[in-house]
Amino acid sequence: MDTAPHLSPAARALAAARLVVFDCDGVLVDTERIGPEVVAAMATEAGWPLTPAEVLEKFLGTSEPYLLAQVRAHATAPVPDSWLVEYRSRVAAAFDAAPRTMPGVAELLDVLDARSLPYCVASSGSHPRIRHSLTATGLWERFAGRVFSADDVRRGKPAPDLFLHAAAACGVPPGECLVIEDSPAGVRAARAAHMPVLGYTGGPTPAHWLADASAGTLADLHELTV
Repeated sequence: MDTAPHLSPAARALAAARLVVFDCDGVLVDTERIGPEVVAAMATEAGWPLTPAEVLEKFLGTSEPYLLAQVRAHATAPVPDSWLVEYRSRVAAAFDAAPRTMPGVAELLDVLDARSLPYCVASSGSHPRIRHSLTATGLWERFAGRVFSADDVRRGKPAPDLFLHAAAACGVPPGECLVIEDSPAGVRAARAAHMPVLGYTGGPTPAHWLADASAGTLADLHELTV
């Protein structure tokens, strides 16, 4: 018998989880509109003209080393290792001007705390970038000690390595986790890790990009707080 017929599919997925694994950019913090603008400008400066929409489609959810490799492969000017340093600096400056979380994040974390349901971050960003974003939005203390980066594994998303690493570190089997992701690469990574995954469409990601999310899509994190 269904003991919670009033719950949405997303809320049911949460109720079945023993660990919630959040992506960072675009799920916890509102940076996914900033990053593509910065990459587009810098790639264009290097001789590879891109629009923010093209950057979003090509790189959403992928690792910084992959981004750098692709820019180098297409640029007409030299792209030094310091390109990523400059990229991080520009994103940080833009984010610092107006740091904010995605709608409903604080309320959802309050609900998870009240339920004693553990949560963590597993992001394609570097550790310094993740810490900067979470600190600027007041979330760092809520995740400290449970922050996992593509820096920690050999292969970033869409490979499953990062999610499997996070689950193992938190002591929860993959099938008992729930991943919340806003990128196709992240959804593919979660599915490869055999983890249920919600596709979050409350940011710039079109819902059809996340159609493969095994637990469905979610436009509003408040839906998980009921």
